[in-house]
Amino acid sequence: MRSVPEAVPETVRETVPEGFEEAYRLQRARFPAGEPAWQPVHTVYVPADRFTARTVADWGEQALSLLKAHLASPEEMAEVFGVPGGLAALVHDKVLLKLATEPVEDLRVDFEDGYGLRPGPVEDGHVDQAVAAVAAMSDAGTLPRRWGPRVKSFADGDPGRSVRTLERFVMGVAERAGGLPDGFTVTFPKILMESYLGQFARVLSGLEAELGVRLRFEMQVEAPQTLAFLRGDLNESLGGRLAAAHFGVFDYTAAIGLPPQEQRLDHPACDHARHVMQTALSGTGVELSDGSLAAAPASDRTLDVHVLWRRHAELVRHSLRHGYYQGWDMHPSHLVSRFATVYAFHLARYDSYRERVRAWEERRAAEGGVMDEPATIRTLAAALRRADMALP
Repeated sequence: MRSVPEAVPETVRETVPEGFEEAYRLQRARFPAGEPAWQPVHTVYVPADRFTARTVADWGEQALSLLKAHLASPEEMAEVFGVPGGLAALVHDKVLLKLATEPVEDLRVDFEDGYGLRPGPVEDGHVDQAVAAVAAMSDAGTLPRRWGPRVKSFADGDPGRSVRTLERFVMGVAERAGGLPDGFTVTFPKILMESYLGQFARVLSGLEAELGVRLRFEMQVEAPQTLAFLRGDLNESLGGRLAAAHFGVFDYTAAIGLPPQEQRLDHPACDHARHVMQTALSGTGVELSDGSLAAAPASDRTLDVHVLWRRHAELVRHSLRHGYYQGWDMHPSHLVSRFATVYAFHLARYDSYRERVRAWEERRAAEGGVMDEPATIRTLAAALRRADMALP
């Protein structure tokens, strides 16, 4: 018979294992706890040479025009986007309100793929043009809640051009606007070497010293090589400057050799990449964003507009189901399908989620006899908070 051990002395039970305090400090710094913060549901990309102080207003007006011309009633909203009939009128009204008041939540002035290669003086001129537009929007109160440039990749072999554009843009806006307006971030694409991240963070550190503000950036995951150096301490190694990781569907699918017709956001290879991103960065405070649909309506005919909206809505739903609550929009038509799909997604289960949280708080089974685990309740509460922040 096994002997019963003596009671563990109080002094032993209270002893903290060697190294625990440092490990716990690292845990809290690396994986900060907290409720979801506001995150834009999309990022709108506009080539720098086409960006003006009217861009956001123009996108909103074009999207509203498309909505009124091709989706005039809640019934059409229900049919095109598969919105439950009871929600169609509410979703329709919310999309109209959003397009009229805040059509763009996050704006990126693109100096990379959407812009292309230009002679140095030409790009300098477009930087100055963008600076003037941003300053005018800031003065008018029309600058989106998030905004900034996407600069060229160091992988192109010319980091000087990337840094010059960033510095000219940031310092120019700060001078014209009397400081850097809230919501600034910069997107850093095609990171094929981990060392590029540290180099870019040091560039930001130098600008911080001049401006007296904290600067953060988004990295783009556009190649299989990038997945290899995603990990929980990545943001920590960059001085906390990594704000987000955005998936680049077309560069990624091209890099792994998929045929052109399979370069799509809902390909299983893209699911794998996004899940690696989630696994590596979960709990670190680094936001995640999905990519885009590179298509516009084939014509102004209602049939073609509806075909585009249905396909975009499928991709947005796919992202949402996989826990990606942000994506890229590349055309004004995408605003309609983005907001309609996001709002329907959040509203469809909002009441049932709230009932389950209340049942838990009241120590009773929810409707249907559901008895939730604590982790599920945390997920439900996070979903409700995310919905409250996303809905207008």
